[in-house]
Amino acid sequence: MILATPAFAQDDEEFDPAAVSVTDAINCHLDAPTYNGFALGVSGDDGVATQLGWVKIETDNPFLLEYRLPEPVAVTGEWQTDHIAFSSSGILAVLDEPDPAVIAGPEGIVNKMDPEALIVEIVASGAATRAEVEAEIHFRKFLGQRVLVDVTEPAEKPGGFGTHTVIARSVSNATSHPGKTLYGCSYRIELLDGQGNPL
Repeated sequence: MILATPAFAQDDEEFDPAAVSVTDAINCHLDAPTYNGFALGVSGDDGVATQLGWVKIETDNPFLLEYRLPEPVAVTGEWQTDHIAFSSSGILAVLDEPDPAVIAGPEGIVNKMDPEALIVEIVASGAATRAEVEAEIHFRKFLGQRVLVDVTEPAEKPGGFGTHTVIARSVSNATSHPGKTLYGCSYRIELLDGQGNPL
């Protein structure tokens, strides 16, 4: 599936990262180069965060860079948040919903870390009752995504490079954010050699 026309296309020499909508970034409405330009422009003394009055949030999660926005932004459906986070490949809205399935269901996203099959197997083996197994599970990890764009562009000439771009809606949770759902979008561009192999 290919998205509708991106909200921005970073072909313009006058590209301004601060003009990119956080809501568009979270909802996968950008192309990958535009998102990367936006994400790279977030930090620094005159970066997007400073220009727009975002306040950095200290976190115990070393994989996330988090900010508090001056005002809540609309995210999806009726959800809003003023708490966002950047991962290595995308942007996330931190939502006040303890059960990610509530948000993932309407998005058609399933939990790739669902322990249900394992629970059923343990109970069937007689090693423990369901209640005993459930009592040992202190945190139910949710991790799921739905790929929206998956495009490979081969090298145009010998010795050149191609790209593999994947844009995906993601829903997850983390022990560092109890009672929260992380809802966002990942934008990945992988360089390929002349034979189409990842570099």
